[in-house]
Amino acid sequence: MDRPHASFDAVIHPYRSLGPRGFRLFIAFLIAINGVFAVVMISQGAWPVAGFLGLDVLAVYAAFRLSYAQARAFERFVIDGETLIVERVDKDGARREWTFPAYWVSVWVEEDEVRATVTLRSHGRSLEVGSYLAPFERKDFAAALRKALSAAKASPASA
Repeated sequence: MDRPHASFDAVIHPYRSLGPRGFRLFIAFLIAINGVFAVVMISQGAWPVAGFLGLDVLAVYAAFRLSYAQARAFERFVIDGETLIVERVDKDGARREWTFPAYWVSVWVEEDEVRATVTLRSHGRSLEVGSYLAPFERKDFAAALRKALSAAKASPASA
């Protein structure tokens, strides 16, 4: 979805606090600690334990790889003239798209003690968005989207 004249174009990705370099360093650290522990176990005569020490590293590696695979998902929001287009791509690449008239869509933020949700509503349809964001980020995103929608409503193209 390439929109060269879009007045608003935002992409939301799931947040991962540990980048690829940090991941490699963390795995190297785990391997080093397991190596030291394996030497201690072998020197104490508990050599069968050394054979199982790599299993925890393998489990941590698999968990991180799964987490990074889920990070391929994203949501994209484009305001192009009179239309708001929401594109959602999951971790497997499956794509869904929703289209709303920019003039009529409203952005709702519902909060409680634990979470905040952002919902787009127009003509009896609603779509919850921004699930990848932290609650305070959802409120900021909703404000930015409202501002962009207001600008789209005021532009001569939507008149």
